Amino acid sequence: MAQRDYVSRGRGPQNKKKNNNKRATRQPKRPAQGQAQLPKVKLAIVVLLLAAFVWFLWSISGAAPEDVDGPVSSPVSVQPEEALPEMPEEEWEYIKSLPGYEVEVEVAEQQKSDKLYLLQCGSFRTRSQAEEMKANIAFQGLEAQIRDTNGSNGQWFRVILGPLQTKRDAERAKHTLRKINITTCMILTWSL
Repeated sequence: MAQRDYVSRGRGPQNKKKNNNKRATRQPKRPAQGQAQLPKVKLAIVVLLLAAFVWFLWSISGAAPEDVDGPVSSPVSVQPEEALPEMPEEEWEYIKSLPGYEVEVEVAEQQKSDKLYLLQCGSFRTRSQAEEMKANIAFQGLEAQIRDTNGSNGQWFRVILGPLQTKRDAERAKHTLRKINITTCMILTWSL
């Protein structure tokens, strides 16, 4: 038996009319006569089972007892319930004793210092940058000022908030500005 070389043989003729191969003209298989009747048999079995199920449901529909309140024969005997004792009244002592107590708390008065605080949030070379930061601070409901200072390295424009009475007020303003990503604020004492 000779070994066949399928690669070198190439493709056969592309035109089906020229191909006289018997496989190309083969007719599809016809089902056998026994196989043609098989779906009809399955359908008949399903219909019979469905009819039997419907008849079963119809036959048990009237089988329920009509007198449900009557005596029921059960292996467990039901004993009459005993009367439950009355629920005791709860007495809470703290309800009576609390109104008599008075709590006294000594709160030390916060002493106001004569220090005033300011919040310096930026120092810029141009006034327009300082004005931009002042506008962002104003959108948060805080009032900023721009102070220009001349130093050894030229003129600077500082953006400050204040004077603030307590350091707590300065911290509160600093946290408010941190919400809008102004994180460069420093708390200083007022000395201007």
